Amino acid sequence: MTRLKAVLFDIDDTLFPTTEFARRARRNAVRAMIDAGLDLPEEPVVAELEEVIGEFSSNYEHHYDKLVRRLRLEGLTRRRTALIVAAGVAAYHDTKMREIAPFEDVPPLLGDLRDAGVRLGVITHGWSVKQAEKLVRLGLIPFLEPNAIFISDELGISKPNPKLYAIALEEMGLFGEEAMYVGDSPEHDIAPPQSLGMIAVWASRAARRTPEETGIEPDHEVGDFAALRSLLREQYQIAV
Repeated sequence: MTRLKAVLFDIDDTLFPTTEFARRARRNAVRAMIDAGLDLPEEPVVAELEEVIGEFSSNYEHHYDKLVRRLRLEGLTRRRTALIVAAGVAAYHDTKMREIAPFEDVPPLLGDLRDAGVRLGVITHGWSVKQAEKLVRLGLIPFLEPNAIFISDELGISKPNPKLYAIALEEMGLFGEEAMYVGDSPEHDIAPPQSLGMIAVWASRAARRTPEETGIEPDHEVGDFAALRSLLREQYQIAV
């Protein structure tokens, strides 16, 4: 077996529970907007916000402006609308600053892998500053090689295009079989790295789709990073 030299990770719903965190932050935003004068029940507003995000993507910068327009409320002045939108934006970012955290078992494993001489990095889909900010707020930068952080927006290549993974291998000087990739999406995180000979591990605990639903078979499945630790130790002889 070729020795495993590097482990690379997806960020969202792999290193931290992005989907659940975003739900909490958006609900806090809606509650703040209601407190600021949005005279509607919470649940319909949350549902409308989720619809806005589905239509404009999570990376869009004006979700709350679009939300207020769509609600078509009578009697709101421009100034009042701005205050309501600002309340939502502030509450969302306050939640991000206060609550964002990695899964508890992530930092210990990354630290042990680093100490064992395994190279660590990230291949992630999203806007450059937004994804980099997540790594900073999660406190994971010290575990990663500075030149092993690959963000789709920065490279001009989107998941699931395998070129994104190919660039990571090339820049790190690795053959596919020397690198493991860990992610939650079968379509984005399993099939593309496998096509390059990488070892692909499906992280299931926050995943929204399963391999069975997609017909994509990972090399390994792990429920958490304790299971990933055991996999690395028992099958790849890494002392963690």
